[in-house]
Formats: sequence, structure tokens, C-alpha cells
Amino acid sequence: MKAMLDERARTLLKALVERYIADGQPVGSRTLSRASGLDLSPATIRNVMADLEDLGLIASPHTSAGRIPTARGYRLFVDTMLTSQPFDVGAASVPLESQLQPDQPQRVIANAAQLLSSLSSFVGVVVAPRQAGVLHHIEFLRLSARRILVILVAPDGDVQNRVIVTAQDYTQSQLVEASNYLTAQYAGLTIEEVRERLKTEVDALRGEIAALMQAAVQTGTDAMAEGDEQIVVSGERNLLAVQDFSSDMGSLRKLFDLFEQKTQLMRLLDVSSRAEGVRIYIGGESMVVPFEELSVVSAPYEVNGKIVGTLGVIGPTRMAYERMIQIVDITSRLVSNALSTK
Repeated sequence: MKAMLDERARTLLKALVERYIADGQPVGSRTLSRASGLDLSPATIRNVMADLEDLGLIASPHTSAGRIPTARGYRLFVDTMLTSQPFDVGAASVPLESQLQPDQPQRVIANAAQLLSSLSSFVGVVVAPRQAGVLHHIEFLRLSARRILVILVAPDGDVQNRVIVTAQDYTQSQLVEASNYLTAQYAGLTIEEVRERLKTEVDALRGEIAALMQAAVQTGTDAMAEGDEQIVVSGERNLLAVQDFSSDMGSLRKLFDLFEQKTQLMRLLDVSSRAEGVRIYIGGESMVVPFEELSVVSAPYEVNGKIVGTLGVIGPTRMAYERMIQIVDITSRLVSNALSTK
């Protein structure tokens, strides 16, 4: 696509996208002539605009003679035409580092979402790291013949209960003995660590304890899989002030549904957790972002060098992408620093 545009067409497209992002109004040829700084006749500009429209990079709203960028036009602009501006950290009323105190990881995550929202004036989203399920205490309770309630207690007091069906019947005294032994042997380990140790130790354990422990580990693994990763959203109400949405209650309703349905939001952000650096997803260009009027600027963040989550800004397709990239990039670095051990 880049090769298909000559320098004049690229300059006009860049000027059109920048003008539309700034004003939110379809851009006419006269405005474009002034904004681009090119000494071109109105007829020449109209011809170039027609070519850009044929390429699917701009479109004509029915109510105006001006043009607006399409998802394809935004993508070409983002990929090849962005001019980076230095990010003014001083624009934040409080130094950014001080807003992400590392004393409590959950507070870091919540503050990061608020920081993204306040700096962007849109919606800040952070996917919290999945917590490894650590075993503090395990208990087996006999419900009936071959039906046992497994109770897994984490150090923070979180309790997971699951009913398992066993191959043999156990007395409650056998279950108490198994509970005491397994708690003594495996307390303080994550479920994954218990699983790994069981692979080598299962032969040494008495048959009934081995069977119970394997069932308990599977129960713990299932409980972890079912537990949704926490996703923190801040600033949804900012979208009420966005001109692109405020005139269309149907669009606003769909957007607020998106923030209610955390699983869809998770899928949207999950794509960027597998990539390095800042990524931009523009509504309408793929199924990644389900709404045409929406764009997502996201980046993964790390703890001690390992990617553990994603954060980003969700806002209208008509957003100042250079600024959003810098906001997301600096926030991901600050979160990584705050959560990593010094």
C-alpha cells in the first residue's frame, strides 16, 4: 500500500488524518490545501482525494463534501506516518512514579488503570497477573460412599471447594490422616509445584494418599483455570464526553456492554500479551476489535523480566495515537519497575 502512494498523496493523507483527529470534522480540499502546506490547485487535491478514496483509505460521509479516514487509512497513518512528540511527564499533577507505589501489587494495578485513564482522557485497562495457587492447607471431608469434598485453603484465606468421586471408599479417619500428611508435605508450594513433585513422589506415597493427592491437585488446577484473571477498568465515563460516541446512544450502550463483559475485553487484550512493545488495534480492520469506532493501544508489562499481563488505553478511532503510544509505553515501564524486585 505504501508503495502505491506517491509523496504528494502520502502528505495529503497524513494532513487529512491529523486534521480529522484534531477537529473531528470531515476535511475538505480547501482545508487540506492549507493543512498540507502543498501548493496544489483545488482540482489536483480533489483528484488525489478521489484516488485515496478508491484505495479505501478515506471515505465521504453522506452529509459532507469533506472526507474522513477509514480503518485502513488510520492503519497506514499509524504504521508509516506517525511523528513522535516527547511525552511531557510534568503534565501529570503528581510525578508518575509516586502514583505506582510498589507496596501492594493490587494497588499498583488499580493505580495504573487510573493513570492510563487520566493521562489519555479515555478508558484505562489493566489485566492483572494470574496468581499462582499456593497451598496452605488441604482437607478432605467424606460426603458419602466414594464422594469426598476437597477443601483447598490458600495463604491469603481464599478457599476452593470441589467434590470428587474416588475409586474406593474412605473412612473419615483415613481422610484426616491424609489431610495432615499432605498439608505437612506440600504446604507453601504452588499447585504446579505440587503437581511436579507428585510425578516423582507418587510411587513412594501410600496408594490411597497418592490417589487423593492427585485428585486434589486436579481440583486445584481446575479451580485456577476457572478463576478469571482480574481485569481493572478505569474511566468508562470518559466516553460519554467523546463526540464520536455521545450522539449515538446505541454505540455507547454497546461500549458499556463491552466493559461489563470482562471476558470479551480479556480476549481483546490477550492478543497483545503475546507481542512485544506497544501495539495498536483499530476497529473495523479485523475481528480483534469488535467495534468500528474503537481503537486499542496496548502493551505487555513484566515482572522480573517475564511478561505477566497487559495494559492499554481504549478510546475512539479518532485519537491522538502518538500521545497514546507514549502514555501506554511509559505506564507499562513504570508498572514493570514497580512490580519487579529491586
